[in-house]
Amino acid sequence: MTDADATQIPIAQTINSSGTSSVVLVCEHASCFIPEALEGLGLSDAAKVSHAAWDPGALGVARQIAKRLDAVLVASCVSRLVYDCNRPPEAPGAMPAKSEIFDVPGNAALTPDQRAARAATYYVPFRDLLVQTVAARPAPVLVTIHSFTPVYNGTPRAVEIGVLHDADTRLADAMLDIATAHTSADVQRNAPYGPGDGVTHTLQVHGTAHGHPNVMIEVRNDLIQTEAEQAQMGDMLAEWLNDACGKLNAQGVACSA
Repeated sequence: MTDADATQIPIAQTINSSGTSSVVLVCEHASCFIPEALEGLGLSDAAKVSHAAWDPGALGVARQIAKRLDAVLVASCVSRLVYDCNRPPEAPGAMPAKSEIFDVPGNAALTPDQRAARAATYYVPFRDLLVQTVAARPAPVLVTIHSFTPVYNGTPRAVEIGVLHDADTRLADAMLDIATAHTSADVQRNAPYGPGDGVTHTLQVHGTAHGHPNVMIEVRNDLIQTEAEQAQMGDMLAEWLNDACGKLNAQGVACSA
């Protein structure tokens, strides 16, 4: 079987597609699903459900934000080891041969044609759905939701919530200015990742390139292990985003949650 057989499964989905908010939520790493045609990418059972394969808790948080803000959510339905939808096709990390401590045999020897086919099957539908969703909002605000591990390569991470941005810092600045009014968590700018790590592809392509305010939110995944924790985090982030958008509106920037 080939990647083309995966067209029988959903590649990407919208949640709350009739949402009235200007906010467009994105969860690129929402799922650890690997289509049967790819034979598990040669991964162990542990690797298939590890953080290397997806962002645990991120979809639950994003769903709750969507509910609170009445915002549309665009989510990928396949593992980021199949295709990382926050990477362009030419990036090695789009179909990584190794992720964190895990080798990915099914990605190790992809030919240029196979990489192009993988991108066409999994990235392009996600990208096109996000393009259409953003274009349907008169003054869109792009917010991507991710999670990260509390320990990376043996090093504990103190940061609990990361507020990430690329060249357009407007929404991130507004959020950081009022962070302490919304959370007692350790909040840091461009941590545990930043633009130099290649994590701002979605922000660049669907936000900054069109002048839309945008931000990426990273939540340490030990804080969102249960549905209750995800809902609580989503509620807090929704209020925080709403207030940050209010600050931008006061500054004359079209931004409304």
